[in-house]
Amino acid sequence: MFLFASLAWNFGLGMTWLAVPLYAHAQGLSNAEIGLLFAAPVIAQAPLNLAGGAYTDRIGGRRIMLASCWATVLAGAWFIFAQGFWMLLFGQLTLILSRAAFWPATWAMASELPGTRGVQLGRLNAVTNTGQIVGTALGGFSLAVLGFKATFATLAVIGLVSFFAGLATQPGPKRERRVAGVLAGYWPLLRHRIIQYSVLCAYLSALPFSLSISFFPLLLTSFGYTEESSGVLLALRAVGSIAASLLVARFARSGPETLWPVVCGVMVAASIGLLPAWNHVAPIAVCLLLVGAGSAAMTLYFQITISEASRPEERGSALALGGLGWSVSHFTTPLIMGVLADRYGLVAGCYVIAVLALACALVIAWARRWAFVGAASPDAR
Repeated sequence: MFLFASLAWNFGLGMTWLAVPLYAHAQGLSNAEIGLLFAAPVIAQAPLNLAGGAYTDRIGGRRIMLASCWATVLAGAWFIFAQGFWMLLFGQLTLILSRAAFWPATWAMASELPGTRGVQLGRLNAVTNTGQIVGTALGGFSLAVLGFKATFATLAVIGLVSFFAGLATQPGPKRERRVAGVLAGYWPLLRHRIIQYSVLCAYLSALPFSLSISFFPLLLTSFGYTEESSGVLLALRAVGSIAASLLVARFARSGPETLWPVVCGVMVAASIGLLPAWNHVAPIAVCLLLVGAGSAAMTLYFQITISEASRPEERGSALALGGLGWSVSHFTTPLIMGVLADRYGLVAGCYVIAVLALACALVIAWARRWAFVGAASPDAR
């Protein structure tokens, strides 16, 4: 039921990727306003993400996950009536609250499941992307057939489904009561190089996700693709992520010797850069598959790295720091793309983001040995 709850929640998330930017575009918002619509709420996501990780360690990931499901219900209901930038911004803030709570909670829950940690995280990531692919694809058809309001009503229903599925999950181990402040555990974690390095890996892994929920739908629309076609094409990113999550989960390794994060980073950068080069369905589909695979493999890498570098009682907080890398990506990427798209066009914006991703991959290539110098096991700290 834990995996089913994650599947349902991500189904709703996938629907928003296509519905929200196109809804904003249909209301006459400029590219810069759409970029701000996706970037501004992330300012709130960073502290909310850290709070979600800290409370996951205190009260357990199950309760945090259930609260995030209700935030999705509220967001779906709100978008039905939202008109104009400020109402859309409030809906986005609610979705950001849901995401900030959901990710560290479910990552921590998956890391505590019996069995090999990499395999369990890989299964969670595969289920996550399965929900996103189905939600994105069906979201496009729903928009074409039913329109925006019915699509957002469906989102609210999906949030309820994920909540009731989450109720059926087993509570995690009882948490030890702490007297220190909620965020007090973050400073010791941030002093470790391996955590800092993992946040950078998380940032790079989130770039394709940031583009998928903001400007990839607008790029495909500008190329002349309908909502249904855009939904199917965007779903291919999740297909690549599913394949990578399942195929490489048993072989994913952390440590300074592996070239895994460097290869994944270069794959992400190349795919983003090549995607707008040809307005043809075949190369676009291939690039979306590859960017999804590279992103998923990098995500699995930083999840395993953080999990192995942290104790169980601090793992929610440690994984929330990985989520902080995602938050920075969700803030900077739409903002950069929005400004560049208005000034130079969407294609030029994709090229700039590709160069940024390549620069991150080069920094990771240098930092991977630096990060593990003197790294102690969690139990030795």
